[in-house]
Amino acid sequence: MNFSDLGLSDDVLRAVTDAGYVTPTPIQEQAIPIVLQGRDVLGCAQTGTGKTAAFTLPMCDILSTGRARARMPRSLILEPTRELATQVAESFEVYGKYSKLSKALIIGGVSFDEQEKLIDRGVGVLIATPGRLLDHVERGKVLLSDIKILVIDEADRMLDMGFIPDVERIVSLIPRMRQTLLFSATIMPEIRRLADAFLINPKEISVSPPASPAETVKQSVLWTDTRNKREALRLLIEREAVKSALIFCNRKRDVDILNRALRKHGLDAAALHGDMAQEVRTETLERFKRGEVRLLVCSDVAARGLDIQFLSHVINFDVPHHAEDYVHRIGRTGRAGRDGRSITLATPEESKALAAIERLIKHAIPRESLPELAEAAPSAVEEHRRPERHRRPPRTRGRQVPAPALDLVAGSAAPLAELAPAPAAEPTPSLPAAEVRPAAVVRHESTARPAAAVRHEPRRERDHGRAPHHRHERDETDERVVGMGDHVPAFLMRSMRLGGR
Repeated sequence: MNFSDLGLSDDVLRAVTDAGYVTPTPIQEQAIPIVLQGRDVLGCAQTGTGKTAAFTLPMCDILSTGRARARMPRSLILEPTRELATQVAESFEVYGKYSKLSKALIIGGVSFDEQEKLIDRGVGVLIATPGRLLDHVERGKVLLSDIKILVIDEADRMLDMGFIPDVERIVSLIPRMRQTLLFSATIMPEIRRLADAFLINPKEISVSPPASPAETVKQSVLWTDTRNKREALRLLIEREAVKSALIFCNRKRDVDILNRALRKHGLDAAALHGDMAQEVRTETLERFKRGEVRLLVCSDVAARGLDIQFLSHVINFDVPHHAEDYVHRIGRTGRAGRDGRSITLATPEESKALAAIERLIKHAIPRESLPELAEAAPSAVEEHRRPERHRRPPRTRGRQVPAPALDLVAGSAAPLAELAPAPAAEPTPSLPAAEVRPAAVVRHESTARPAAAVRHEPRRERDHGRAPHHRHERDETDERVVGMGDHVPAFLMRSMRLGGR
């Protein structure tokens, strides 16, 4: 079947031919005739299957006649992100270039004044994100009482981002007698509830199993650990000879950190996430599409609907928290019948999230390894391992107790003198057992004299004998106490009774 068999006008067919398209995708083949009939549509199709053209092409035909009044658009398309809204606006420029269809793009991060000027002229198609549209409505700059066609795109993403209350409020301002098109990658119970509330006797179209990745995408998982994750990414980029790639992180701050790390190692990278200014986001995305940037480190703001020509790789630096996001991420590659490649870097801590993804797509993802990383791993581990002398001693009831004193605290009958190491020089005569009062804490690897004898020396004799606990007058045989600086605090040298004696 060709586009000419779908009932589109000659002007729209000319625009489609100029764009280089001949054969419609399954969602376009089934949805376009239904939309031209004026029926409501509930469409379920995986990302990358051409949902945008499925509603923009018939809308160009339906809205080609008639004129919109000032501040009263004739149709409304709601998108969850600015990037998706911008891409839909570009689609109308391509498909509607032979028709007199006017449009306006209403998104955040752009001046209100410029957007108000467009609305005041009267537009046939208003493409908006929910938050910014409500801002204009509250200002009295937009009236939704003349909407003939309402499109809610990426409804499941709207749900994830918490926009459904805004969408419900917007729909309440639109006339009931309208044509409504709702598209989603998955039809979950919440989406079904919205369809029942917004649509009237809709035609349900489902062209692919819910949340199933495109067959043109070759998937794999690369096991690594958190410490070597960045190194694994750099080795992977070199091994795969990546021409262009989206690298997804779960958190916005990690996007900036990873971008700086890649640029530090001489890789051509840029960052994209929701906290960036809109002009910066637009410029960065355009540079990536033109091939001026090789690697785009991004958050899930780029996971939906973005159509990037000849994207060779999608790399998940983090396993997504929601299994559905995995399908949307890897759907950025392997589009329009082209081959794609997706690689996920997974750590043992992310195994549960990975298992949830495999349950969703109903098959295991092949595992891979990097021999170069395996060879470098021992040295990396040794480099990051904490030296033995810096490890914390065990704790007893919240207080640090050096290892030699543990048996005494635990009530062992072993005398304190047996715990001290053998002296290197002539041993000092030990005191009678009656004069020995066990101490709760002794220094690890203490000097020749038993700790008990040191405790009961007169202060004058200890000072005269150059006791090793002075900072600048240490005995040559004394060793530094772990974690205590150059001396042992006096309160730790005090004796205490054990066992109630």
